[in-house]
Amino acid sequence: MAQPDRSRWSTTADWPARNAVEEALMLHALDHVRRFRGRLMDAAGLGPDEAPFRVLSSQPGIRIRAYGGPASGPALVLVPAPIKRAYIWDLAPDASAVRHARAAGWRVYLVEWTTPDAATAEFGLSDYADRLILRALDAVAAETGERRVPLAGHSLGGTLAAIFAARHPDRVKRLVLLEAPLSFGAKAGVFAPLVASTPPLGGMHALLGTVPGSFLTAISVAAAPDTFAAAVWRDWLASIADPRDAVLHSRVMRWALDECPIPTRLFEDILEALYRQDLFARGLLRIHECNVGPDRLRMPILAVVDPRSTVIPPASALAVLAGRDAHVLHYTGDRGVALQHVGVLVGRSAHAIVWPAIHAWLAALSR
Repeated sequence: MAQPDRSRWSTTADWPARNAVEEALMLHALDHVRRFRGRLMDAAGLGPDEAPFRVLSSQPGIRIRAYGGPASGPALVLVPAPIKRAYIWDLAPDASAVRHARAAGWRVYLVEWTTPDAATAEFGLSDYADRLILRALDAVAAETGERRVPLAGHSLGGTLAAIFAARHPDRVKRLVLLEAPLSFGAKAGVFAPLVASTPPLGGMHALLGTVPGSFLTAISVAAAPDTFAAAVWRDWLASIADPRDAVLHSRVMRWALDECPIPTRLFEDILEALYRQDLFARGLLRIHECNVGPDRLRMPILAVVDPRSTVIPPASALAVLAGRDAHVLHYTGDRGVALQHVGVLVGRSAHAIVWPAIHAWLAALSR
């Protein structure tokens, strides 16, 4: 874990910064406690049950998992959100988007964001939404010979995939966005008032090495207490009558305890450039000396939205896609998924209805 710089305050004028750093240290400690609770759940048999994979490539900030598939099958690259562990895509045999894609005939590759350290503490949006995904696609191309591949991303992972696709439209054959926000500002749902009331962060990365995962969890609960707290309890009550639902609920809750910090610069970029200034939707997001926006998304796009969601409202995902070559699917929720926002990856109806439709759309375009 990259440590905060304690040498930057010496007077009472610096006390706000000092308090912020001390609170961050407490939250990093809470991360350790939550991960320990997760290991106890592992001992009870509620940890992730992942498919075998090999590491295709690894470098600071990222490693690429290769899950295999038919030798002649096309490649599909999955992009998780950077704020939680990637194994939510492969939580258990009956709750695995990875295994569903492999069974549909894809050679599956998963981008795995690694825990920030001193070498990656300064990584920001230009790294996560451009350079690191490009390295992943280069590694996949070296193995498969496919320079252009479909990308599928969930939540902020979908946002990163969309920014990359706008920056490198020649490398993305098709784009699948799973409850992924593209428009922010007033369209950011329950997060919009929270961001509006937050002062500019300016230079936060100079004080803090990383943003604790527990902090990201706390602000999610503060922004949407019903979604991230009350609804979780309602789902538990609804799941206890069905052992399969009850086990899935527990597995998702175990995943939620596996806190992962993110580089503070990435947090700043997401908050300021996306949520506050909405630069991507406006076509003004600066990535490596190039402005990127939705007008550069020149590939077929499939967007999955939850009409009930206040975390990623449909308008946040669809507003900038109006008039484009975009296909829309609705996900209406599942019992046993604990957090409905990840239900599209692990839910029973998602795997019975949504994922077959995604793979049919991809296959039709391939033909």
